[in-house]
Amino acid sequence: MAPQKRMMLKADVNRIYDEEVYSEQKIREEKFFVRPSRRRKMKKGKLFSVGMGLDLPFCIIILVLLTIGMIMMFSASYAYAYYNQGDSYYYLVRQLIFAVIGVGIMFVLSFFNYNKLHKVAPVVLAISYLCLLVVLVLPGSEGVKRWIPLGIFNIQPSEIAKFAIILFFSHWCSKYYNKMQFARYSVLPGIIVFGSTALLLFLEPHYSGIVIIGILSVVMLYIGGMQTKYLGIGLGLIVGVVLILAVTNSLSYAMSRLDGWGQALEYTTNEMWWTTYQTRNSLYAIGSGGLWGLGLGQSRMKYLYIPEPQNDFIFAVVVEELGLVGALMILLIFALLVWRGITLSLRAKDKFGKLLGIGLTSQIGIQVVLNILVITDWLPNTGISLPFFSYGGSSLIMLLAQMGLVLSISRTANIERQ
Repeated sequence: MAPQKRMMLKADVNRIYDEEVYSEQKIREEKFFVRPSRRRKMKKGKLFSVGMGLDLPFCIIILVLLTIGMIMMFSASYAYAYYNQGDSYYYLVRQLIFAVIGVGIMFVLSFFNYNKLHKVAPVVLAISYLCLLVVLVLPGSEGVKRWIPLGIFNIQPSEIAKFAIILFFSHWCSKYYNKMQFARYSVLPGIIVFGSTALLLFLEPHYSGIVIIGILSVVMLYIGGMQTKYLGIGLGLIVGVVLILAVTNSLSYAMSRLDGWGQALEYTTNEMWWTTYQTRNSLYAIGSGGLWGLGLGQSRMKYLYIPEPQNDFIFAVVVEELGLVGALMILLIFALLVWRGITLSLRAKDKFGKLLGIGLTSQIGIQVVLNILVITDWLPNTGISLPFFSYGGSSLIMLLAQMGLVLSISRTANIERQ
């Protein structure tokens, strides 16, 4: 074969080979390299996966708690709802609507870039102040002002304040992390932010909200880098303020809550019998549940013995119906939620994500512990709801929205998903 023909044939073979290689390479690049924007969109669209997917175990735990909470809320409320509203399904239907809205918001926020909240944290704090001010000028109920009516449900500004406190201190501590050992970057902001929020809650009054926000403030500042010695200083300031308010008779509402504390089963007068009525019946419910419970729907104390059993004292009905074993299983699920949330948060890609996730998850653990202590008379009856169980639109929606942010953090967490 002539050299010229051999060269032409070789050129044709090389051209065909190059076209085949180019086609394969183009296919690979179409999938992984050439269109990064399209690839990012695909990853963002993934719901459960490694990498950009949200954490499946954490999501399952949330939905399990929400489902159990919905069942128990209906079981605890149907007699009370029929007596007061003429409809046994009154609270269930409303709570289902709130749950659907909350779950929708949760999944939407799971795709949201949580770092965008970093810059708007002071704005969110200002909005919480505005809501706390607005509620003070609205008509109250039974001597307290805690809700802003919005048609089908009410907004409780204290729920917004809890989130605002967590968000602001996550922003502040991550921004000044290397300076948090100094009092002016830790103690001073803590006093200003917590003190101003506590003052507005004091005017409602809402002392349980002050307690929860106070604990959250300490937790956020401590994990944010504040030195341990400043905790004693802060505690001393709080004790001093409480003593001043007590001396000036400014804690009359709080002192009324202390009446009968620890005396639910040891009342000596008719007045004390009525004062401890709710807590005493809560203890009766817990005691009658025994080890295995009376059975789902079989509670006796929910028949108008425990006032508003769908709210703060719902766990007493849970123990009565499911027993100690069922109650411990529910508490175990709560513990798994807190553990998983903190684990995800600790492996977030940035300091802000770590602090935000730990704070949002810790809020659930704090409220569960305080609620259990209240219904067992270890703490005064201060009105602390049980997450995912107690009836309430704004609290449930806000709680699920916050869990959506934790799921958003889980998308970038350095953790292996099974």
